[in-house]
Amino acid sequence: MSIVKINVLTVPAEQREVLERRFASRAGAVEGSDGFEWFELLRPLEGTDQYLVYTRWRSEEDFQNWMNGSMKAAHQGTAGGEGGGERPKPAASGSTLWSFEVVQQASPK
Repeated sequence: MSIVKINVLTVPAEQREVLERRFASRAGAVEGSDGFEWFELLRPLEGTDQYLVYTRWRSEEDFQNWMNGSMKAAHQGTAGGEGGGERPKPAASGSTLWSFEVVQQASPK
């Protein structure tokens, strides 16, 4: 079964648009990564300042290969070309990575 990685990002209200714009303009390299299955950016509606970045992978190995390859390279450059070559200030003030193994799933009939 697949694995799920959820990156919990603490995002101050004044940085929400910045975060969403950066994700919207991302290079899209994750979609072409071996073992990648799904991505969602989840915006909080009430009671929290935490966004959830949901990704689903065929295996832990595929996730680690992405983390150590194209993800690492993308985060060493500038996000969305902002800052004229200077690395922009992070939109999130904190980050926690949750890991899960999919043990059951269902889809619409």
